[in-house]
Amino acid sequence: MKNKMRKIIITLDGFSSCGKSTLARQLANELNYVFIDSGAMYRAITLYFLRQHIDWNKSKEVIAALKEISLDFQYNEQSGKSDMYLNDEDVEALIRDMLVSEHVSEVAAIKEVREFAVAQQQLMGKKKGIVMDGRDIGTTVFPKAELKIFVVADAAVRVERRFKEMFEKNQSVTIEEVKANLEMRDYIDSHREFSPLRKADDAIELDNSLLTREEQLDVVLNWAKDAIAKNQ
Repeated sequence: MKNKMRKIIITLDGFSSCGKSTLARQLANELNYVFIDSGAMYRAITLYFLRQHIDWNKSKEVIAALKEISLDFQYNEQSGKSDMYLNDEDVEALIRDMLVSEHVSEVAAIKEVREFAVAQQQLMGKKKGIVMDGRDIGTTVFPKAELKIFVVADAAVRVERRFKEMFEKNQSVTIEEVKANLEMRDYIDSHREFSPLRKADDAIELDNSLLTREEQLDVVLNWAKDAIAKNQ
């Protein structure tokens, strides 16, 4: 009897609204891997800080607050997706709010926050067989991942995608607000001192500006199958 194929770790990094989470989720489903949305973890931490009025410019307050945070992903049978739970509360919808979006990059840039999240992410990846998306997954969280993908898209395409997503939840949001938010997050993500967003040297770049969801999934699925075969 043949041994089961060894599973690998697949990372997808890139700027906001490149479609990383959607692609990572699709890829995980195709491979029967676990999908981990690292961005949701940072959003949940941001939500907690906002609710508790934590001054994230004060290291002591941040460290104390992190000790009170428990993060978990739980499968939602209705949506067929894993929802983010913060201290046993389903906050999946709340973490997508514009208020959280406006502050998540600031919070995610904090050294203690990143160390807290990275430690949890690395624990999740111990058994392998995961697809994780974020900003520093291939560079900091899993530098030895067997397949690293860096997703890019034209700025105007990203703004349009994000606007459509936000407008469905809040009809008062404007495309100007979304554009300003993305530009701010891009700057913070790529210029933060601790673990900035950058393409790993051994990552494959995927420009999905002109690709449909089906087309980009086909491309990445072939990369994944090749990487899995090479690591048997």
